[in-house]
Amino acid sequence: MRIEIWADVVCPWAYIGRRRLERALRNHEGEKVEVVWRPYLIDPAAPAVSEPLDEAVRDPFVEDAMLSCGPAGTTLEENWARVSEIAAAEGLGDRWGAAWRVDSRRAHRLLALAEEEGGPALQDAVAERVLRAHFVEERDIGDPEVLAALATEAGFGRGGSALADGGGERLVRERLLVGKAEGVATSPTFVLNGMSLAGAQPSELIEEFLGEAARRSPRRLPEEVERLRRAEALVDLRDPLGALELLGPLLEEHGSDRALRLLAARAYYHSAQLGRARRTLEGLIADGADDAYAHLLLGTTLRRQGEKETAGPHLRLAAVMDPSLA
Repeated sequence: MRIEIWADVVCPWAYIGRRRLERALRNHEGEKVEVVWRPYLIDPAAPAVSEPLDEAVRDPFVEDAMLSCGPAGTTLEENWARVSEIAAAEGLGDRWGAAWRVDSRRAHRLLALAEEEGGPALQDAVAERVLRAHFVEERDIGDPEVLAALATEAGFGRGGSALADGGGERLVRERLLVGKAEGVATSPTFVLNGMSLAGAQPSELIEEFLGEAARRSPRRLPEEVERLRRAEALVDLRDPLGALELLGPLLEEHGSDRALRLLAARAYYHSAQLGRARRTLEGLIADGADDAYAHLLLGTTLRRQGEKETAGPHLRLAAVMDPSLA
């Protein structure tokens, strides 16, 4: 059984949540639980080159990002003070506090590569080392050399070279999209057997969550179906470019599938790739003219391209075929 921690390594509650999960797992009876880390970004606009945090938080947008992984209704100073007290109580040390505003994507890539290299155990060891370096040792975990050294200390000797070669970029990008599609909106969020628990909850509550989730036997969908479902969710969430990224492998392998092509057309349309949307929809209608929604979307696409006369027949036909589309 595997529990996923969707979290940002620059979110202090992720570190606290991991400690509380450890305690809950020690008391958990039943099937052994593996812990895997999945990426989440609390500060997606962080610069590629790290900057001192005490200077960065003068920007209200940065302050909001830092508060996004803490309790609602608190100031940044209140949140930091509370986190420091709780971290000490959880055994994370009295000296606590990050010194750098960091783009954590590179650190997430390192965690993904560690899992590929040595499984969840190595990944968790690397995560622990990265978290401690950021929050206790005040090191810049956005620096590739720092990450390479931390990886080596955690037993992942080739981590630095794998990062330098660009490893993990696509995997982390896709996992961020998966998290968004699945509704992950808090760091940390624990996911097990289709159930989720948001926030660094007390260990007793996490233990209850583990017990309840362990009793579930969710139906596992094929990977292709999951990818399609998530891509559709991203279109609905107004992230059509993310949807197209998830659809890419499916379109390569199953490019003739009608549902895939129609979803791709929606994503093209909503990302203003009107030429691609038009070509895809024209192909769909040529293969089967009885799809009211395809006619509607093609008509709307043509109208956006300024071809109102060409759009008219498709829009009228869609309304006749399905009056709800009128």
